Order: sequence, then structure tokens, then C-alpha cells
Amino acid sequence: MFPIQSMKLEIFNLQHCFCLLAFYVLIVVTPHLQVNHVSSSNGTDGTAVSQLLEGCPGQTFQVSLLLSHLLAAPAYTSDVLLQPYLSSWDELVKFMDALGPMVGLISKEIETKTTIIRQLALTAEEDPEVLQHTNAYHSVRSMIAAEMNQGLVDFHHQTDSGCRTLLRLHRALLWLKLFLERLAETPVAGRLSNPADLCREAYQSTLAKHHTWFVRKAAELAFIAMPERGFFFRLVCVQNQKELSAVLNIVVKAIGEVYDRTQTALEENGMLDLP
Repeated sequence: MFPIQSMKLEIFNLQHCFCLLAFYVLIVVTPHLQVNHVSSSNGTDGTAVSQLLEGCPGQTFQVSLLLSHLLAAPAYTSDVLLQPYLSSWDELVKFMDALGPMVGLISKEIETKTTIIRQLALTAEEDPEVLQHTNAYHSVRSMIAAEMNQGLVDFHHQTDSGCRTLLRLHRALLWLKLFLERLAETPVAGRLSNPADLCREAYQSTLAKHHTWFVRKAAELAFIAMPERGFFFRLVCVQNQKELSAVLNIVVKAIGEVYDRTQTALEENGMLDLP
């Protein structure tokens, strides 16, 4: 074999090995490290962690997909990528829809808001000159900067700006975070609380203060119709409260990271009370 041909073959083999190694790291190692990092910080066992990497047969809502989107959302040191953030909401909408038609009414409102941000992103992508900002809707902070620079955020009147819409999603995320957090709690003694009561308590301490009397009453009806705890075992493919707690604690921590980063970005720009 000629020297040049031999050199080309060696280069090809090296490239082939590198591609295989990269594929292994991406598909096998990275998800394992990501989820185990979350689990170790929560003190959860490996069984629950491995369950999160698997799909849950027969369920539209997939907790594994929710977690993967949540883990992909944080960017840099204090930002949140909008695409995985909105994808997280897609799964949370499926979660709410699974709880019954009354809770599903709330999820429809969430879908309306995610659609607004996606449409704004699409418009900006088709005509970048509109916001005079490249990748305006790439992340929470880039969206805030772009809309502020163009005067699209109104601090006194309601608008369909991405920032105002994000604030509504942000408030709803706190409600769901608190609900899942309480659903994961296992009392030292006594009976487990009813999920309907936990969801109502979470709502009253978060979203209720932003809603009208009519919306609050509609929410109360939704909570009354909420399924029992055993339903949540089946929804995430676990057998008991211990396993449910392990899974939900991982998800809650991931939600918390996204929520805290968004909270900081909105607070720094005085956007926590947009009308």
C-alpha cells in the first residue's frame, strides 16, 4: 500500500473511532450523568433514576421527556433557553390533561400562552428586522432584551408581549412545582394527604391571588374532580409512595432550577407585576 493511501486509511479509522466515541457519550454517558447528578443531590435511589430514563407505557404524559426538557433549559450561568422551556410546558400540559377535563381547562390557557411565544419567535425569525435582534427568542434574557429595546413591554397596560406571557407561565410553573413538591412528601406518621387538597393549597398560595373570583371558583371545581393518589403512581409508572417521592423530587429540583433563573431575570427587569 502506498504511504498516502495508508495515511488516508489511518485518518479514516481515527475519524470513525471518534464518531463512535462521540455517539456513545451523547446517547449513553450524558443522560446517565445528568440524571444521576440530579439524583445524588436529592439523595434518591438508583431505581427511581433509571425509571426516569424509560418511557411509561400507555401514558401520553412522559415524565422522562419532561425531565429531559427541563435539564436542557438552563443555559450559561443564569439564562433559560426558550425552546426546551416551552417543550417542558408541552409535557406539563399533558400532565394536567391526564388529571381530568376540569383541570384540562387550565391547560388550554397554558397552551394559548406557549403558542403566543412560539408565534412571536416565528415572526422574529422570518423578519429579524422587526426586533433588530438576532435570535431574539432564543432565551428568556434575549427575549427580555429584544422586547425592551423595541418598547414592546408595557408596564401599565396589557399586551401580548413575550415577557408578559412568560410571566403568566412562570406563575403557573410555581403552582405546579409546589403541588408536585407536596405530592412527593411522605409524612412520618399519619395518612397521606389527598392530592386534591394539595393542589388546592398550592393554588391558593400561588395563582389564586392573580385570578378573578370566577376563575378561582372554576379552579375549585377542577380540584374537586382530581383523581386519587393511586392514579399518580400509574401516571409515572411507580408502585408506591416511596418511588413516587423519588421521581417527583428529581423533577421538582429540575423545575426549581428553571423557575429560579426565570424569576431572577424577570425581577432584574422589574417584570414581576406586568399587567
